[in-house]
Amino acid sequence: MVMGPTTGMILADLGATVVKIEPVGGDKTRSLPGSGSGYFAMFNRNKQSICLDLKSDEGKEVVQKLLADADVVIENFRPGALDKLGFGYDDVKKLNPSIVYQSSKGFLSGPYENRTALDEVAQMMGGLAYMTGPSGKPLRAGSSIIDITGGMFGVIGILAALYNRDAGKRSGDGAFVTSSLYETTAFLVGQHIAQHAVTGKPVPPMPERISAWAVYDVFSAFDAQVFVGVVSDGQWVSFCSEFNIPGWEDDPEFATNTDRVAKRDIIIPRLRSLFAHMQSADLMVKLGRAGLPYAPIRKPEELLNDEHLIVHGLQELTLPDTGARISLPKLPLEMNGARAELRSDLPSTGANTVSIMKSLGYGDEDIKQMRLAGGVL
Repeated sequence: MVMGPTTGMILADLGATVVKIEPVGGDKTRSLPGSGSGYFAMFNRNKQSICLDLKSDEGKEVVQKLLADADVVIENFRPGALDKLGFGYDDVKKLNPSIVYQSSKGFLSGPYENRTALDEVAQMMGGLAYMTGPSGKPLRAGSSIIDITGGMFGVIGILAALYNRDAGKRSGDGAFVTSSLYETTAFLVGQHIAQHAVTGKPVPPMPERISAWAVYDVFSAFDAQVFVGVVSDGQWVSFCSEFNIPGWEDDPEFATNTDRVAKRDIIIPRLRSLFAHMQSADLMVKLGRAGLPYAPIRKPEELLNDEHLIVHGLQELTLPDTGARISLPKLPLEMNGARAELRSDLPSTGANTVSIMKSLGYGDEDIKQMRLAGGVL
């Protein structure tokens, strides 16, 4: 629903021609309710859509023709599913030895490799949910962060495999690349595993962590909440000067960050009292003037009005079913100062079936008959 589509979307944004193979009737994520209702819109731009029944002879034939000339295939099925259909790596490699075959899975090789997994499963068993919520109340992150990051690792593996193939380091052969949810989660919590190794102490969840800095908290201003960080001795001096806090700047007990962390029980209550009487806009002006890291606490939909993102960070798409225009974030990188742009809008179900099949050599009558047989839409 997210991991494989993310991999394809990133490559599509970067300029690849990506054909999304949907089942006859369309991808189920097109009509998910609730928290899943944004999946298709976010992760399927810049793709073409073809609808095929992979269990039918007609559908299999079209896929084989697509694979024969493809650089990459991305699959996000449960373990073994495509092998049963004749589209596992060994099958595809015989058809196209130079192909890079990327599998998005729950687990890499090992005792768990055949288990079913979801983003939430990986967050729970991988320690991320424990680190996010307070003790006894594991909480998944507020985004499909493991699906998305796992998709990113899939892209990294694909690009490395293509480079090795095309640079002749593997004699033109392709590669079998697998990214996973569980190992991605383990990698993301690696800093906490390292923390335990360094300190020898159990790692507390983030809401209960011992801060590494004296000021690194969410504060309530008069009208809104603002995150404020003071993470260096130089920033401390600028902070005290900007907010005119007498005594703190030159107090030897506040001279270093370590000293200040030990005095958080003095520093934080005073700042909470100070900031509570300030308008958030005024507070952030002063924080910006002092060169400090700060952030208003926002809801996702409020980003659509962000003055920075409005300039280059958002792009308009059309929802296929309703025709409604929506704005969504672009790929978060620049190349030579430019952002990846929208080349093709979200595809309607099977929008490119005919054009793709014609490019593979099928005529109008062939397509008509295959549609009547139910193998294609």
